Amino acid sequence: MDSRQEISAWRPRVPGVVEVFHAHFTDHAYPMHVHDVWTLLIVDDGAVRYDLNHRERGTPHDTVSLLPPQVPHNGSPATSQGFRKRVLYLDLTQLDESFIGPAVDGPDLADPLLRRRVGQLHTALAHAGDELEAESRLALIGERLRGHLRPRLVTRPPGTGRGLADSLRDLLDERLLHGFTLEEAAKLVHAHPAHLVRTFSGAFGIAPHQYVMARRIDRARRLLLDGRPPAEVATAVGFHDQSHLTRHFKRHVGITPGRYARKAVALERRPGR
Repeated sequence: MDSRQEISAWRPRVPGVVEVFHAHFTDHAYPMHVHDVWTLLIVDDGAVRYDLNHRERGTPHDTVSLLPPQVPHNGSPATSQGFRKRVLYLDLTQLDESFIGPAVDGPDLADPLLRRRVGQLHTALAHAGDELEAESRLALIGERLRGHLRPRLVTRPPGTGRGLADSLRDLLDERLLHGFTLEEAAKLVHAHPAHLVRTFSGAFGIAPHQYVMARRIDRARRLLLDGRPPAEVATAVGFHDQSHLTRHFKRHVGITPGRYARKAVALERRPGR
């Protein structure tokens, strides 16, 4: 299979939009990972196959996919021709955590008007000076997304506790940069290490080390878009060195940190931005 790829990424001056990411992949496969923000995805050519919450999903070109934060997913081309996608990463000011459950239940939305509005927002975000248009379009998109998700909201009875898996996730988030050994984590949550890994993986569909790696990659992307050099970013987000960051970044994003940063800089300097 031809392994051509095209990637561009940038952070627009629009509140609520953490990152814009455009890519064309023919054979890149994303490992299981999580984001700490919402992923709003449209596919312009081809299709993506992915797993979310232990269910296989797909993204035909006429749908809008909304993948919630903190829920593991992967992704790979559904055809031999690969796929061309446009992604917006939106923070929780656009959709709060109450919508995560409904989005897990039905992430792929067959809504032509929403699909058209998301495409129009991408166009506005590509041109400096069109921030007010982009904010206006984002407001309408957020309203329509909430309209899709709100009917699915279910009031859940209060639980008796956060649970072992949630306790470990809290620890992983708290010590994301410095980390700790599995043995240390097991002592802190009073569980056997093997049981802890099985419980976490069963609850979230991702192993603890995969969760940590994905969260660190997310932070690295933001710092690279801010213009910080890869070597500095590596240590700032908890990697041993730049080569350690590069190995995992390429597996998750499909491109090295250096190329990712250079493409973002080149896009910022492009006429019209």
